[in-house]
Amino acid sequence: MKLTSIRDKTVRYAIGVTADSACLGVDAALVRIKGSGPEMLIKVVKDKHFRHPPGLQNRLLSTRKSAVELAALNFELGTELAEVASGLIEWAQSENLDVDFVSSPGYTAGHVPSRGPDTATGHLALGEPSMIAARTGLPVVSHFAPADMAVGGQGNVLHPFADWVLFHRPDRVNACLHLGGFASVTVVTPELKDVIAFDVGPCLVSIDSSVRILTHATQTRDRDGAIAGKGLVIDEFLDYLLSHPYFLRVPPKSTSRNEFGPEEYLRDALNGRRDHSLEDMLATVTMAVGYSITRAFTRFVYPNYSISRLILSGEGLRNKTLMRNVKTGIKEAVLRKTDRYKIPCNVVDPLSACIMANETIFGNPANIPSATGAKRPVVVGQITMP
Repeated sequence: MKLTSIRDKTVRYAIGVTADSACLGVDAALVRIKGSGPEMLIKVVKDKHFRHPPGLQNRLLSTRKSAVELAALNFELGTELAEVASGLIEWAQSENLDVDFVSSPGYTAGHVPSRGPDTATGHLALGEPSMIAARTGLPVVSHFAPADMAVGGQGNVLHPFADWVLFHRPDRVNACLHLGGFASVTVVTPELKDVIAFDVGPCLVSIDSSVRILTHATQTRDRDGAIAGKGLVIDEFLDYLLSHPYFLRVPPKSTSRNEFGPEEYLRDALNGRRDHSLEDMLATVTMAVGYSITRAFTRFVYPNYSISRLILSGEGLRNKTLMRNVKTGIKEAVLRKTDRYKIPCNVVDPLSACIMANETIFGNPANIPSATGAKRPVVVGQITMP
């Protein structure tokens, strides 16, 4: 299928498939798109969540991967993403809908944003788009971060533009808080050029990693925040977790497992406090996530913006203890889940991927320099043809 024929359509159908940074699985969405740019109209038609097979999940979570293992994982995850996308394509065909393209940012295996002049930068995403294109027979748009990083940006491009398209209003400032493997914020201003966005820090990456470490992997998640809800916060440990220098960095900024993975951020700290209960340790890690979010709003958002609506999404919404911590610290705005806007909370990532891919196909810049720190707007995303 030629890209010009896709652009010429009044209505396009896209499938977004995303492998979340918490390694829970693949989120997928079939999306109806009309137009492009600020006037784009979007509707989620169908969505699915698929758990990774345990073996694949463990390999993705492994902190030490050889070049051979990375190469094999790239194709293995690409095959899984292709299978998920193919399932939605079959459903679309049963409804007489023709899917035009697939969007897949992949799983971030390495993200090294700039930390100043002469610092190393780089980005590596797994989930080979050629595998998806070959198995679906459709163009695949992938690898959104590198183009932004090549012009000095932080590479946090997936959410800001999509958040603005979905939630901007001419008469007020909204904000979006995504609670996935990492927590991220977008301040959605009336004008696109004024949007700011940044990664707050670790979210489910910290909570899930702590459960794995403290239970020797006999448990992998604190489902609904039930374990943390039974514990008491360890003040000294909380201070340690919040002392990471990233939290004080001024946006634009982004982060990854390279800074907040279990080996770098948690393992020694947790093992040195084994005299405390599992419940108390999880209560403290969960509180650190909540505090990092509320402090980020206090330091970087509220001094310059009056937020009308805070729109919440992501798997972290299911953690009741985390949500209680966040709601206690953020009182200035009305809180709304994306479900109120007919967008399931776990669909924001694949939906955002479709919005970004649509702009790539039209050749429109979709990074926002005020949000990423890039020197200029650029077209992000690479297109793989079947």
